[in-house]
Amino acid sequence: MIEIRTAEEIELLRESNLLVSETLAEVAKWIKPGISTDMLNSIAEEYIRSNHGKPGFKGYQNYPKTLCTSVNSQVVHGIPSTYILKDGDIISVDCGVIKNGYYGDSAYTFRVGAIDEEKSKLLDITKGALYKGIEAAVEGNRTGDIGFAIQQFCESNGFSVVRELVGHGRGKKLHEPPEVPNYGRRGKGVLLQAGMVICIEPMINMGRKEIVQDADGWTIRTADKKPSAHFEHAIAVRKGMADILSTFKFIEETEKIF
Repeated sequence: MIEIRTAEEIELLRESNLLVSETLAEVAKWIKPGISTDMLNSIAEEYIRSNHGKPGFKGYQNYPKTLCTSVNSQVVHGIPSTYILKDGDIISVDCGVIKNGYYGDSAYTFRVGAIDEEKSKLLDITKGALYKGIEAAVEGNRTGDIGFAIQQFCESNGFSVVRELVGHGRGKKLHEPPEVPNYGRRGKGVLLQAGMVICIEPMINMGRKEIVQDADGWTIRTADKKPSAHFEHAIAVRKGMADILSTFKFIEETEKIF
């Protein structure tokens, strides 16, 4: 059943999503060559707990960490470890929190030091695709309109869209209906109604769209080992224009400083 949220619920969801956004900005301060993904995880968990939240991913289906840190060819669900970031890496950091009984969830793919032109384009197009999807996430449209906008933008720029992993509804559970694919046909899928809260999260590959799962049972990577990028916002569906509940503003301010 798809929940239609009240104005009060949407403000609580905004609060939890803003904590995620602030946590990602805190992590951004530390992303540089020489730091381990496990250290980023510790920084995030301490920040979340010190701001009256709880990690949303830790313990979910026995997931062991607070963040998902997916480097280079890892698409999503990379487990923080002793891996040391290197100049030229890209890293998707996906974070979830629980605050006031509601989940927040957002992801951002960061540059580590200086990256090559191809990787830079991948990040720019994936981030741009997220906003193309958000533009289509309005009352009266369907989930297929979101997917179509993302798919067309990415494929026209020479990148491929992961099929098996999708966005989703957001509320008192980490994943709620409806599913929100990053590909699709206009006018198809679930009807979007004002008050629905969903996460839109393009997962875009430099090479082929096919993916594989590592033996750890979590990490998803590209089958051809080429880089992948991932950006995610939580939004409330409105008439005319979506209401973005998370923000990249804090991250972008941090990146200017560091």
